[in-house]
Amino acid sequence: MIPSITQLYEVCDQTWPAAMSWQEGPWTLRDGQGGGKRVSAATANGPIRKEDIAQAEAAMRGIRQNLLFMIREGEETLDKLLEEQGYAIVDPVILYALPIEQLTDIPIPRVTAFDVWEPLAIMREIWAEGGIGSERLAVMARAKVKTGIFSRWNEKPGGAAFAAVHDGICMVHAVEVRPYQRRMGVAQWMMRRAAFWGQAQGAHHIAVLCVEHNKAANTLYRALGFTPVGRYHYRQRSE
Repeated sequence: MIPSITQLYEVCDQTWPAAMSWQEGPWTLRDGQGGGKRVSAATANGPIRKEDIAQAEAAMRGIRQNLLFMIREGEETLDKLLEEQGYAIVDPVILYALPIEQLTDIPIPRVTAFDVWEPLAIMREIWAEGGIGSERLAVMARAKVKTGIFSRWNEKPGGAAFAAVHDGICMVHAVEVRPYQRRMGVAQWMMRRAAFWGQAQGAHHIAVLCVEHNKAANTLYRALGFTPVGRYHYRQRSE
């Protein structure tokens, strides 16, 4: 059975963890320390009233963080309240999942993809080329059961990714392929390596998330058999 969207939201939190998170009124607040939207956004723990939004805004201002909310499925009322207060939609995301054995059905060619932790210098370089710097590497380091995925293709570095396991699900993040190695199967082999590693950690599903506008990545995941499970997006307002 494919994991529920609620389960995948929790797996995202645990495999890409904020530096600190805490409950305040009807909210979960996060201190991302520069690690990106997922570790910095406020999320609702239940029904939200218009006056509750100011409480979350004050908490985010208190740690000098951008005003940012994650809107998950079923939170249409919150979405409308934020829209009315000038918050714009940012980065709609699709979450995918797949039984893990569907990516461990064929062997990976030798010297193609490896799981390794700590990240190699070349992996850090590839991530940096894709805008994944030290703050996001710190996010990776906070995950409990984790590894990096490094790929070589045509005897050259091909790409890097990050994988972590929670609740029987191997979630893959930070997939980056060097431009000259794209459309050659590099990302596919990295996903398969992550599946083999995740299976060894006891995972029964593999999952990944992808912004809607990344057509190439969405096409890849669907071609590999991933099923869209659900979505989320952000609402952000400049001050």
